[in-house]
Amino acid sequence: ALSEVLAAEAVSCLNRAMAALRDIWEEIGIPEEQRLERTDVVKKHIKSLLDMMVAEEESLKERLLKSIALCRKELDILCRELQLDPFEAEEESTILQMEKNLRTRVEVLLKQKRDRKQELKSLQEQDRDLCDILCTAPFCIDSAAVPSLEDLDRYRRHLAALSAEKEQRREEFVSSKRQIILLMEELDHTPDTSFERDVVCEDEEAFCLSTENIAALQDLLQQLEARQALNEAVCTELRSRITALWERLQIPAEEREASAVH
Repeated sequence: ALSEVLAAEAVSCLNRAMAALRDIWEEIGIPEEQRLERTDVVKKHIKSLLDMMVAEEESLKERLLKSIALCRKELDILCRELQLDPFEAEEESTILQMEKNLRTRVEVLLKQKRDRKQELKSLQEQDRDLCDILCTAPFCIDSAAVPSLEDLDRYRRHLAALSAEKEQRREEFVSSKRQIILLMEELDHTPDTSFERDVVCEDEEAFCLSTENIAALQDLLQQLEARQALNEAVCTELRSRITALWERLQIPAEEREASAVH
């Protein structure tokens, strides 16, 4: 292997350096005792350097193993929160590859968790708006927990149904309001209750579309229609009596036509 070749070269370099040092010491004439001392100093330098390098690599290995343990714990929690099957790492992979795989998986699941919580928050805001306008109870869901995909899907369908209900009630309100205003004008009736003023004068978007309000709206419309029908019946009766009087008094057609304008 290439690593073994490099290791052999390192040993060879060390041997060449030691041989060169011995030759220099011999040429200089350094006594044997001092040569041994200097050789010991060289050995200590080399040993210190190698020990430091080994310690650094051991520290890296410990950090990787600690990261693996933390990632496994975090993955267990995330899988439970997201209601996913436990993550199975490839046990045969190297420490470095396993740490990278686990860390990448943690990042993916954290993003899933953030996305689900963000969507839940957005759905709850829509829900509050719809509940305010329809006077209904909010959707029952645990805000503290991470929602499942099924929870979010149910919530979306619930809000779609509420939105459709809101549109249907809004159309009913707008149609009834138009008829009520026309009837009030015909009857020369000024809105005299707070509900009537809300219907006629209030901004359409601000009107509460509760089932009670929609029922009260229909009730008001029926009351006004009944008064209009009563007025029409009275008018018809009066016209009949006028016609009968014209006949008895033998009023000419020209005078009848002139009066009929009024």
